[in-house]
Amino acid sequence: MRASIFYRIAAVLLLLFAAGHTLGFRQSDPAWGVDALLASMRSIHFDVQGFNRSYWDLFEAAGFSVGVFYLFAAILAWQLGGLPAASLALLRGTLWAFALCFAGITVVSWRYLFILPIAFSIVITICLAAAAWLSAKPVTIAPSR
Repeated sequence: MRASIFYRIAAVLLLLFAAGHTLGFRQSDPAWGVDALLASMRSIHFDVQGFNRSYWDLFEAAGFSVGVFYLFAAILAWQLGGLPAASLALLRGTLWAFALCFAGITVVSWRYLFILPIAFSIVITICLAAAAWLSAKPVTIAPSR
C-alpha cells in the first residue's frame, strides 16, 4: 500500500473524531449522577487575568480546542496524502512526529477515556505510523534529460 492511502484514511477518521468530540464532549447521562457537579461548574465564577470565568468555561475551552486540533490534523493528513513520495521522504521527521503525537493521544485516551476515543486513537496512530514508515522508503527519481 502507498502512504497516501493511509493518510487519507487517517484524515477521514480524524474528521469523524473532530465532529464526534465537538458534538459530544459536553453531553452527560443523568445515570452518571453528575448533575450537581455540572451545575456547580457552571454557576461558580471567578476572575482570571481580568476575565470572569467558570470551570465550565475552562472545560468547554479545552473541549473545543481538542476539536479544532483534530480538524487541523484531518486537514494536514489529507494534504499529506496528496503529496508525491519524494516530498514525503523529505518530511520524515515531521511525519513521525505526527504519528508519535497520536501515539501520545492513544496513551492518554487509554488511561482516561473510553472505548470510542481509544479505538479512533489506535486506528489513527496505526495509519499515521504506517504512512510515515512507507514515506521513509527510498524514492527513485528519474534523471532529467
